[in-house]
Amino acid sequence: MPEIGDDVFYSTISELNAKLRAKEFSAVELTRAVTARLEKLGPRYNALALSLSDTAIKKAKEVDDDIKRDRWRSPLQGIPFGAKDLLSVKGQPTTWGAKPYAGQVFDHDATVLKKLDKAGAVLVGKLAMVELAGGGGYRYAAASLTGPGLNPWDRKRWSGGSSSGSGAAVAAGLVTYALGSETSGSIVTPAAFCGVTGLRPTYGLVSRYGAMALAWTMDKIGPMCRSAEDCGLVLQAISGGDSNDPGSAGKSFYYAPQFARKSAEIRVGFAPVDFAEWVEPATRPAFEKALAALRETGVQMVETKLPELPYAPVTGTIISAEGSAIFEPLIKSGKVDDLADKRQIAGLKAGLEIAAKDYLKAMRIRATVQQEMRKLFTDVDLLLAPARYGVAPKIEEPLDRRSPERPTPKNRGMNAIIQAGNLAGLPALTLPCGFAEDLPVGLQLVGRPFSENLLVAIGREFQGRSDWHRRRPGR
Repeated sequence: MPEIGDDVFYSTISELNAKLRAKEFSAVELTRAVTARLEKLGPRYNALALSLSDTAIKKAKEVDDDIKRDRWRSPLQGIPFGAKDLLSVKGQPTTWGAKPYAGQVFDHDATVLKKLDKAGAVLVGKLAMVELAGGGGYRYAAASLTGPGLNPWDRKRWSGGSSSGSGAAVAAGLVTYALGSETSGSIVTPAAFCGVTGLRPTYGLVSRYGAMALAWTMDKIGPMCRSAEDCGLVLQAISGGDSNDPGSAGKSFYYAPQFARKSAEIRVGFAPVDFAEWVEPATRPAFEKALAALRETGVQMVETKLPELPYAPVTGTIISAEGSAIFEPLIKSGKVDDLADKRQIAGLKAGLEIAAKDYLKAMRIRATVQQEMRKLFTDVDLLLAPARYGVAPKIEEPLDRRSPERPTPKNRGMNAIIQAGNLAGLPALTLPCGFAEDLPVGLQLVGRPFSENLLVAIGREFQGRSDWHRRRPGR
């Protein structure tokens, strides 16, 4: 068996595809190496929910048979990946990160996993997550069946929620890419904290059939990868209409870098106050360098800010009402008390008390948010903001901890872009952009609906001028 070292574990999809084509190693050899690494190191970061090594090796053998016959199905063929444990795998436990569902088994595969299987991708494991994807709200990183997600850059720090295992596994070189999900920040946050590239797709572009529901009108599934290009390759494979998902947009995504617009034609809206005042002081030098690198791509930087609307309360009301309705059987049975986080237990119970008039009012304000975001995009092509305004917190810290010594800026800038983007169903790309206190920080680009090709194109340009996405923990 050829030696498979760290360079392979941290390779991009395209790089691994080239090695498989050159027969530097077989898909089975790659899969055996990756599953061994995932089983050994996954628990170190509380990132592994379930190893699927047996089925992965079986799939890799099928891939090798195809390669021998020179049958190439997609760039993902033979590439090992992991999936957040809210995606069902037929006959295997799907715990949703929560004790009450520890023995849950489905008789079908999630649509996204079927699509990746058809593309020849190799699923090597299910990855840990915050219980119920954070439904009801949680206060501590330990709100998970597998324990707090530990950051590969510093295991005293959080890997981010709720796709904690997906972010950590990609950052630690345990999988080439992973699927996560986002309702309000669950791809953006772990991607930023772990220093990986994450893509939240437009609402409805990727089927959620076979995925745990948290909020029917806001849930999205997307990739977390080494590079923007990798995100484009994975999104092409998992996108598409699905009659099993009532929220499906009936659209597909085709990664087409050859048709990318010139950077000089792209107008990027940003708020200087985000980078000067909202971000933590220790992160400001990193963000200044990142802004300079983005300007070098040639894009036009345009000052703007979000309209004054109650993004956070509206987001909270919708997710709480829909989430508690979804988990009503759990709540009514009393098994909700088996969850790890007391605030989450209380939040799920409280969500059942939200009045219909309050939910409907939130949905009407949401329509206004969508209208205002459309107006904002008449002047710019993309919006830019810090993915998170600080580095990953320590795992024992309450996640709602405030910094009392820092005054709140008078200008809100883009600091509610995660809530605004999710309310409007907009796509976002998170890009590693530097380090503060030896921990990663990231930018996020947000686009119009179905503008993923533009996001990936600018992401590629940015990553072509920097190596932050190439950095590895411990090096």
